[in-house]
Amino acid sequence: MTKKMTKKEKQEFRKMMLERKERIIRKLSEFINESKEVETNVAQDVVDKAESSYTKEFLLSLSDTERDQLMLIDEALRRLDKDDFGLCQLCSREISRKRLNALPWTPTCINCQEKAEKES
Repeated sequence: MTKKMTKKEKQEFRKMMLERKERIIRKLSEFINESKEVETNVAQDVVDKAESSYTKEFLLSLSDTERDQLMLIDEALRRLDKDDFGLCQLCSREISRKRLNALPWTPTCINCQEKAEKES
């Protein structure tokens, strides 16, 4: 039998996710600004150009990961509003509180996550 999440618990998860979302957005804007700086700096030689290109690519790849996490957070916030937060999106079983405390935006229970990782 699953234990229904209290209103207070939901508020705490919402707060955790909104704080994480805010940090990601702040970090993304820093990455975008740094990427623009890298773009506008005139590279003097081939080594500078390569380093500039690598730096820009690195900054943009980091932001892809951050964007993915933002999407997961937004989806989790929607599930929280619909009252199916804390349920695995694959097997519909309850996600452990320990896992939710660590990754409140996770869409899957640990078992489904492990299966997905083994398959990929």
